[in-house]
Amino acid sequence: MGYSKNIFVAGHRGMVGSAIVRNLQTLGCNNIITADRGELDLLSQEAVFSFFQHNKIDQVYLAAAKVGGIHANNTYPAEFIYENLIIEANIIHSAHKSDVQKLLFLGSSCIYPKHADQPIQEKALLTGLLESTNEPYAIAKIAGIKLCESYNRQYGRDYRSVMPTNLYGPNDNFHSENSHVIPALIRRFHEATQRNDAEVVIWGSGKPKREFLYVSDMASACVHIMELPLDTYQVNTSLMQSHINIGSGIDCTIQELAETVAKVTGFHGKLIFDSTKPDGTPRKLLDTSLVNSLGWSSQICLEDGIRRTYEWYVKNVLTVRL
Repeated sequence: MGYSKNIFVAGHRGMVGSAIVRNLQTLGCNNIITADRGELDLLSQEAVFSFFQHNKIDQVYLAAAKVGGIHANNTYPAEFIYENLIIEANIIHSAHKSDVQKLLFLGSSCIYPKHADQPIQEKALLTGLLESTNEPYAIAKIAGIKLCESYNRQYGRDYRSVMPTNLYGPNDNFHSENSHVIPALIRRFHEATQRNDAEVVIWGSGKPKREFLYVSDMASACVHIMELPLDTYQVNTSLMQSHINIGSGIDCTIQELAETVAKVTGFHGKLIFDSTKPDGTPRKLLDTSLVNSLGWSSQICLEDGIRRTYEWYVKNVLTVRL
C-alpha cells in the first residue's frame, strides 16, 4: 500500500476502528487522521463537511457507529436507527463532496434475513424479514451499503462495503446491560468467579448458533479489501451488490461459547440458561468463500481470541475501575 496516503479512520476509539489504526500502523502508515467526539460531531452535517474540507483525505474507513447487544437494540431502537443513518450519510456524502475516491463502509451481519439459508451468502440481502430485535440497526446498515452503491453508480466512486460477523476483542464494550454477548459473558463470569458464585444465569436457551471473529482479524480483512485493485474488486461484486462478508467460517452454540468463556475465566460453577429471554436469530453463519477467494482468511481461533480479550479486560477495564 502507499504509505503516503492520508487515511481517515472514523470511530478510531472503538473496538474496530482502533484495530484498523493498529493494523495500518504496523504496515507503516503514519498519515492516519482521527478525531475525538470533542473535536468532531459526526451527527452534524456541517461539522463533518468542514472536517473533510480542511483535511486532505485520500481514504476513509467508516467504522464509527452506535452499537450494542440485544438489550440495547430493544431498548433504544430510535437512537440506533437515527444515529447510524446520520453518521454514515454525513461521512459518505462529505467524502464525495470533498472528492475522496476511496471509502470502506463497515456494516453488520444483521443486515440479512432472520431465516436466511445457512451459510449466508451476500446475495441473501433484502430477500426476507429481518430479526425484529435489531431491525432498526440493520436497516441503517443496509442504507449505508446502498449509499455506497449509489455514489458508485452515479459518480463512479470506489466506495466498498464489508459485512462482519459478530466481533469481539480489545476496546469492546463491557457494560453489564448494553454489551454484546462475548464481553457480557466475560464480565459476568469474571465477577462470578471473584464472588465464588455457584451458578451463572445466561439469557436464552443456549441453542442458537453464532459465528465470532477476533477484531484484529477483522482489521486485517478491512485493509486487505480496501487495497484490492479496483478491477479485482469489481469482477467479484457488482454495482447493485457490492458488499463482502467477513467471518471465521465457523460457528458454535451459545452454550458452547459460555462454556469456553467459563474455562478461560476459571469459573467452575453451574451454567443456567433462562429460556424466558429472547434468543434472537436461530443461526447466523456467513458464507466467507468470496473473501477467502480474494486472499484473506481468519487466523485467530475462538478460545485464543477470548483468552486475549479476557487478558485485555483484566489489565485495562478492571484496572481503571480500581
